[in-house]
Amino acid sequence: MEGINLGGRMVGPNQPPFIIAEMSGNHNQSLERALEIVDAAAKAGAHALKIQTYTADTMTVNVDNQVFNIQDTDSLWNGNNLYKLYQQAYTPWEWHEPIFTRCRELGLIPFSTPFDQTAVDFLEDLAVPMYKIASFENNDLPLIKKAAATGKPLIISTGMASLGELDDMVRCLKEAGCKEFILLKCTSTYPAFPTNTNLSTIPHMQKLFNCQIGLSDHTLGTAVSVASVALGATIIEKHFTTSRAEGGVDSAFSLEPADMQLLVNDTLAAWQALGGISYGPTEAEKSSLKFRRSVFVVKDIKAGEVLTKENLRIIRPGYGLAPKYYDILLGKKVVKEIKAGTPADWTFF
Repeated sequence: MEGINLGGRMVGPNQPPFIIAEMSGNHNQSLERALEIVDAAAKAGAHALKIQTYTADTMTVNVDNQVFNIQDTDSLWNGNNLYKLYQQAYTPWEWHEPIFTRCRELGLIPFSTPFDQTAVDFLEDLAVPMYKIASFENNDLPLIKKAAATGKPLIISTGMASLGELDDMVRCLKEAGCKEFILLKCTSTYPAFPTNTNLSTIPHMQKLFNCQIGLSDHTLGTAVSVASVALGATIIEKHFTTSRAEGGVDSAFSLEPADMQLLVNDTLAAWQALGGISYGPTEAEKSSLKFRRSVFVVKDIKAGEVLTKENLRIIRPGYGLAPKYYDILLGKKVVKEIKAGTPADWTFF
């Protein structure tokens, strides 16, 4: 599977995991805080920072009734009106340029999730290197077609989509001219839990769609993300904030800087540990071969005596004949005097 260039960084199975810090609405309507989040993401070692491009009016309509109010006791946003929630969470469009500029200054790759077609046009003017499509928009084929037509790589979260919907989506983006895309396994609950994450889907999706698969991870902590790398995930996306205690629409399931640094380090270690198929001692292990077990003479033996269980044992270190020869050696006469502590070899006979 070939790598894909995302904003100047190669992403693929032969590259370390690509870590995306998702700001979302954790800026709490403060540009200063937004820039602090950028700074913290860069310091923690993230490779990219993603924001979201929408307004309350591009997301929904300003109607306050049961249909537009969240009524789910398991939701972090239970009781909120959709329009008012998006007013609270959106990133003002005039902030995009200063946020992207700060990212580039710090070596972060900046990009965004457009939530409607006008957002794609706006982001094109800012020269973003790729686009992310959110889980709740992965059935919006006109939006996907619009983003795909830019010719830039697409990253698409697959939360809630059936196989049929994913097939429609992939066909749509290919027909629109997108040649490079990465699908993200995603569980669209906030937070998500290990028990409903189903990471075994990652290699299955790789085979079905012949593309890279990553993980958009809404679980708490980093364990699920690290496990996903072992199953082939090439991208990890995690919501990020400077401090959960300071609040924010997504703060409850967002990583703090120390967590993000742990994520970067541990996913890299997991990827390095995959290596290749290997049997026998590695180069690093060869110096340890001498500590394996082997056959040694453990009592003084005179020429003509027979090797027995009393004078011949399998012990450490590994300088003698391999233990598989032990039974063959027992009962044989030696042709010379042998001192205790001598590793067994074929010159005894």
